[in-house]
Amino acid sequence: MLRDIWNVFIAFTRSSNLGFGGGPATIPLMQNEVVKRYHWLTDEEFADALAVGNALPAPITTKMAAMIGYRVAGWPGALMGILGTVAPTLIVVVVLSHFIMLYAHSTALRAMLEAVRPVVVILIAQTAVSMGKKSFPRKATWGIAVAAAILLYFHVHPAIIIVAAMIFGYFAFSE
Repeated sequence: MLRDIWNVFIAFTRSSNLGFGGGPATIPLMQNEVVKRYHWLTDEEFADALAVGNALPAPITTKMAAMIGYRVAGWPGALMGILGTVAPTLIVVVVLSHFIMLYAHSTALRAMLEAVRPVVVILIAQTAVSMGKKSFPRKATWGIAVAAAILLYFHVHPAIIIVAAMIFGYFAFSE
């Protein structure tokens, strides 16, 4: 049990602190830790957890860490998942805040950030393709995706779209 709790902490420390660019950029790293390295979830279960996480308020990484940590090791796992997600960054920001502010406008830092942005976009796209392969098992799911894209184009809030899809899925796909 202690090993599981420690592994939850390490997995979410790695994924959240190496995922440059915020919550969405951490998803591929989190998926790698949770599905490929530790085998806590399948790709389908990860996609389901991500869908539920996106339907709830708060940052996606902490929600996913709490949900998956709880599944692996109960409440201690949820707590360690959240701590692994938040604590290392918090400590670094507090300790290095002076230097971060001092060099925030340096040309060297801006150049490095410019080079990293395309990598983040590709990581997110790779996750979308990986999850997409398993997210469209029926023709109706393609219709849901098209409807979601249209609604997003017209600036409908994603939470409304997710809840509507969940309700539709309940009635359309329940046996």
